[in-house]
Amino acid sequence: MTYEVKSLNEECGVFGIWGHPQAAQVTYFGLHSLQHRGQEGAGILTNDAGKLIRHRDTGLISEVFKNPANLEKLTGQAAIGHVRYATAGEASIDNIQPFHFKFYDMEFGLAHNGNLTNTKTLKKELEHNGAIFSSSSDTEILAHLIRRSHNPSFMGKVKEALNTVKGGFAYLLMMEDKLIAALDPNGFRPLSIGKMANGAIVVSSETCAFEVVGAEWIRDVKPGEVVIIDNSGIQYDTYTTDTQLAICSMEYIYFARPDSNIHGVNVHTARKRMGAQLAREFKHEADIVVGIPNSSLSAAMGFAEESGLPNEMGLIKNQYTQRTFIQPTQELREQGVRMKLSAVSGVVKGKRVVMIDDSIVRGTTSRRIVQLLKEAGATEVHVAIASPPLKYPCFYGIDIQTRRELIAANHSVEETRQIIGADSLTYLSIDGLIDSIGLETDAPNGGLCVAYFDGKYPTPLYDYEEEYRRSLDEKVSFY
Repeated sequence: MTYEVKSLNEECGVFGIWGHPQAAQVTYFGLHSLQHRGQEGAGILTNDAGKLIRHRDTGLISEVFKNPANLEKLTGQAAIGHVRYATAGEASIDNIQPFHFKFYDMEFGLAHNGNLTNTKTLKKELEHNGAIFSSSSDTEILAHLIRRSHNPSFMGKVKEALNTVKGGFAYLLMMEDKLIAALDPNGFRPLSIGKMANGAIVVSSETCAFEVVGAEWIRDVKPGEVVIIDNSGIQYDTYTTDTQLAICSMEYIYFARPDSNIHGVNVHTARKRMGAQLAREFKHEADIVVGIPNSSLSAAMGFAEESGLPNEMGLIKNQYTQRTFIQPTQELREQGVRMKLSAVSGVVKGKRVVMIDDSIVRGTTSRRIVQLLKEAGATEVHVAIASPPLKYPCFYGIDIQTRRELIAANHSVEETRQIIGADSLTYLSIDGLIDSIGLETDAPNGGLCVAYFDGKYPTPLYDYEEEYRRSLDEKVSFY
């Protein structure tokens, strides 16, 4: 993954399990397969006969549990885990999940994937009524809402809280006697349920984790659904019937692993279809196709197959460089592109190259890679993007919440082409994207959220509304 797209950071990944004697170890492997969804911190909370035990820290999952004792202390037959990228709240250990809440009459653990759009309003109201927050994460709000609910039953409290928070969320809630999973009314973030050979039930942000831990997919959690898992099995319930599927299209474009399936669609297959459709919309002559490793390789395959052009390895990724997306200055980030990617002169020299990428955010990396290919002898570099132009921010969990960051929001396609130094620039159309993913649903936009491309959000923006309206008038030059 190049820095350019790593500046599009996924919010988090969650994994849970109920009914396995080595719950912590299974959760570790599940989180390892979800590492691409967050690299800033990780944690696991286990349930040992009603006693909750937790370990969390900053860094990758392998770094957090580098000391075997940290995993061995997490005993019990149930667990929830979390890998984090901060979309709400600063990157400190206080914000690393799962959270562990202890009260005089109960305790529970909580993990969250997504971003709430009414955080400021709810937090102000809760603090006014005496709530004390121990983190700056929006996740903690749900716990306060549950505790302050006057509903007589615990599940009633949970449902009331879920109807109060707005935005994108996939929650895992570990109780002393049950594991609860819940998804927002639009299903912005993916969440699936599986079953292991020994009967253990697992819940994961992506199905790729099921392959790693040896679980069989049962089904996806539906929008507006709350799932209760305990020793008696699985119970499916709803907290609202006001639902409308609008899963984040960027999951298919970039975020999810190619071996994951989301709502019945394999991610790799969807990306290949995006590449094929992009080839049909491409209007230029070329000699070879080159995909940017790694997230654009599936789209490059589809483009090559549809166009009849050879799919060549014109760019090589160095697997052992540091994570350049954390570099603090633009100069270091641009240097990081060269550290991570090298052009293969023997492949691209004298060729008209179609360079396939999944998206353009700021244009910085696209410009550097076009330059790399031309320095390696490419006579022409035609950039083809397997998604529409990113023009609008996301408020449901992707770390882009202002148009100032997006080159396509501030420049035309021709201007962007000039900025990145390409001989042509082609984006996949919105209709082409929707058709390529091909969800079987009657929901608007084929069941996808495409607001990042057309500015039509499927929900009110609540606390972000005023800020977003102001951003529509901003104009930033990337020259």
